[in-house]
Amino acid sequence: MKHVYLIGGPMGIGKSTICNQLNQDLDHSVFLDGDWCWNMDPFIVNQDTKNMVLDNITHCLNNFIHTPGIENIIFCWVMHKQDIIDKIIQKLDTEGVDIHLISLICEEEELIKRMLIDRRDNQTIRKSLQYLELYKDLDTQKIDVTTLDVQKTIDKIKR
Repeated sequence: MKHVYLIGGPMGIGKSTICNQLNQDLDHSVFLDGDWCWNMDPFIVNQDTKNMVLDNITHCLNNFIHTPGIENIIFCWVMHKQDIIDKIIQKLDTEGVDIHLISLICEEEELIKRMLIDRRDNQTIRKSLQYLELYKDLDTQKIDVTTLDVQKTIDKIKR
């Protein structure tokens, strides 16, 4: 059985760091960051680009699902609304696939601290804090990373 890990969380919480390490820890795995499917300059957000990025993401994920030898597919992105998660899952070929829906959350002070270390601007910090609240309502497993290091977070994901 293949495993697809859809890992969401606000900007700056540590999704990429955790997923990079999870990719190294799991056997026969691949890691895709949703931002890689939408890295354009200028960055344009409209219905056409939203549709494009969802197509890019699900195309890549389905290719990984259909590739023999790949057992663990790790995907991270700012998935702060249930309809984003639902649209991704609806477009995936899920036969024989176990999907793990995970949201990384933390205390507001910790998120601010992490974002300041990453030298994020005030507007991005405010937006990330607004998104943080939205994760509480998602149909996902919540992992509070406020006091967890990367390995302890990965251990919780694996369980």
